[in-house]
Amino acid sequence: MKFLHTMIRVNDLDESIQFYCDILGMKLLRKKDYPSGRFTLAFVGYGNESENAVVELTHNWDTHRYDVGNGFGHLALGVDDIYRTCDELRTRGVKIVREPGPMKHGGTEIAFIEDPNGYKIELIDLTRRAERA
Repeated sequence: MKFLHTMIRVNDLDESIQFYCDILGMKLLRKKDYPSGRFTLAFVGYGNESENAVVELTHNWDTHRYDVGNGFGHLALGVDDIYRTCDELRTRGVKIVREPGPMKHGGTEIAFIEDPNGYKIELIDLTRRAERA
């Protein structure tokens, strides 16, 4: 078995593609409209789908608002310098919902940001994580 993707429903597809690609540095890998189903799928990620897990952004044309709900946790991205990354994201208007620092019970340095739909994205400092290993 192989992990392929995580799907999230988005309110505004263009805004979500801009966030994941322009702000977080992913690439739009493919996008397809399904007129008979009235939805569009866009796949974004840091590398091709044959070698990397990606994020599927699903936009249902007739739904204009979703609740994030309490079952979904978060996406996680590894970064080299969590403090610098958060500073850069903040200047680009990204909402930081948990400032960078050690996990509550010690260990890895993390932060959380929020995408335009309210989905949480955990940033994990790979450099400091490696130093503690």
